[in-house]
Amino acid sequence: MELTIENKAEIFDVLNQILEHEMAGVVRYTHYSLMIIGHGRIPIVSWMRDQAQESLNHATQAGEMITHFEQHPSLKIAKLTETHRHNIDEILNESLEHERISLTFYHKLLKLSEGKSVVLEEYARRLIVEEETHIGEVEKMLRKPY
Repeated sequence: MELTIENKAEIFDVLNQILEHEMAGVVRYTHYSLMIIGHGRIPIVSWMRDQAQESLNHATQAGEMITHFEQHPSLKIAKLTETHRHNIDEILNESLEHERISLTFYHKLLKLSEGKSVVLEEYARRLIVEEETHIGEVEKMLRKPY
């Protein structure tokens, strides 16, 4: 399907940034799952690996949107940095930063696609809901018990 709008290049640039960022999330969450130690290791490792799978799903969805409109998905991955900070709170804070960046990409895509493509608008809205929900969960995990 050909997308015939004036900001098409910008839309596909953002979709490729989403793809690259989400692929970096696969690596990031997999790495985090390997670095978790302590009493809460088992459920947190499982949660991190679920997040890696979710990032892969999001990357795949972005790639599907790109190819739906007859464009070429990026083979790149967003920059990864190793902080060497591996306590659970620090890992969760890094995760929170990653998810907030994801959210900005989806908001940017929504703004670019509004009134131009319902499929892109709905895709962006659905991912915004998922990212905001995920951010809320990480924020809850970072709260100290009363």
